[in-house]
Amino acid sequence: MVESPHDLARRLADHAETVCRHYLNAGRRQGNYWQVGDVRNTPGRSMFVRLKDSSKGPAGKWTDAATGEHGDLLDVIQESLGLVDFADVVEEARRFLSLPHPEPEPTSRRHRSTSAPSGSAEAARRLFAMARPIGGTLVEAYLRHRGIVSLHATGNLRFHPRCYYRPDEHRPTEIWPAMIAAVTDLDGRITGAHRTWLAHDGSDKAPIDTQRKAMGDLLGNAVRFGLSCEVMAAGEGIESVLSVHEATSSMAMAAALSAAHLAAILFPDTLRRLYIIRDNDPAGDGARDSLIERASAAGIEAIALSPKLGDFNEDLRHLGIDALRANIRVQLAPQDVARFMMQAA
Repeated sequence: MVESPHDLARRLADHAETVCRHYLNAGRRQGNYWQVGDVRNTPGRSMFVRLKDSSKGPAGKWTDAATGEHGDLLDVIQESLGLVDFADVVEEARRFLSLPHPEPEPTSRRHRSTSAPSGSAEAARRLFAMARPIGGTLVEAYLRHRGIVSLHATGNLRFHPRCYYRPDEHRPTEIWPAMIAAVTDLDGRITGAHRTWLAHDGSDKAPIDTQRKAMGDLLGNAVRFGLSCEVMAAGEGIESVLSVHEATSSMAMAAALSAAHLAAILFPDTLRRLYIIRDNDPAGDGARDSLIERASAAGIEAIALSPKLGDFNEDLRHLGIDALRANIRVQLAPQDVARFMMQAA
């Protein structure tokens, strides 16, 4: 049965404090309320979210004393992530509710928590939980510098302002801002995280030796954008996948983070046609061939999408969005041109 917005809001309200810690992490708990600047996660104290049912009203309801705005936790998700389409809000709420979210421990016990093993899936979940939505952050600036301006369905991307980077065992740990991407399985559970360290102005990646690192359980999993159904596209890098997303509107996407992991990506049960976003290099060719073979064996139609340059983000930055769309359009199945390209134009 399809849940109504009211049902989703009620389920979110059952975990109101966890929702606030995730989407309004610029605030903090004050008694039975979460206090923050506004629904867009600005630091401050004028907005209050009720964390428990009381005589004053149900949990999950919020009011901004400065503006008079009020709403529920679906509004919090929409505004804190800067989502436009309500379908994306519902998708993000369902993704959030599918994750394992232990209830916050009493304050007196929080100091007893132990650290997760370095590089583990649990460490990845904690890192993602510590990060904030990308709206108005250096991640948004970085993606725009890469030509990526359509940020709907990017709930699996977050921003961490002070992410540790250890060059090697002989040099001290550094701190850089970073884009944190949640790696999830087919059920939406976070199994890993991917870090892209950024320059302090968001204009590019950080000037360090290793600009990207992944952690956790990656094999078969991916950074996902949108809910997979009968058609989806999968590629290696986040920026390359999001570049195709610029041209294809609501098609579900998955970034496997490397050619080897792309070749091993798991298929949703509903999948009938897979677009393979390949990079123009030998590793990309190998991933394409392996994935086509696996998809064919599973009864899934596989179609490779090839860039003009090295990858689709190079196409977007150097050739422009119109040329990118024209190149992708002639490679899609006709029914998918009508379904996805018309909406993106």
